[in-house]
Amino acid sequence: MARGELRSAARLGAVQALYQMDIAAKDLGDVIAEFEAHWLGRTVEDVEMKPAESAFFRAIVEGVVGDQVIVDRQIDETLSAGWPLVRIEAVLRAILRAGCFELKRRKDVPVKVVIREYGDIAAAFYDGDEVGMVSAVLDRIAHRLRPDEF
Repeated sequence: MARGELRSAARLGAVQALYQMDIAAKDLGDVIAEFEAHWLGRTVEDVEMKPAESAFFRAIVEGVVGDQVIVDRQIDETLSAGWPLVRIEAVLRAILRAGCFELKRRKDVPVKVVIREYGDIAAAFYDGDEVGMVSAVLDRIAHRLRPDEF
């Protein structure tokens, strides 16, 4: 499997893990162990999960948790007035947090890749305006954090 596909699966897994941590208040170590042992690259409830780059998965999940105050502040500053991150649905929150973290800390990944990948993840969960919202928010954050890539 190509590295890009492994990283795409790692991103999806990271969003799912962040979502689970958010709604079930699971511990970081527990959720990483659970996903690596039972989800990534496994068949769960007749759904085949693609193999993922474990180190990349871990880096995103641990990075979001470690930088969460900063990541959340940057997302809040980008969202429309009156719609703080805490009012955003949990899956969208996880997508935005993972995307923002990658834009902030993973300079080895081009901005366009980050925005496209998290837009694709949003499209896997939503049919409506959420996909455009994810792309727009991440694009605005990218313009602030990495203007040299535009």
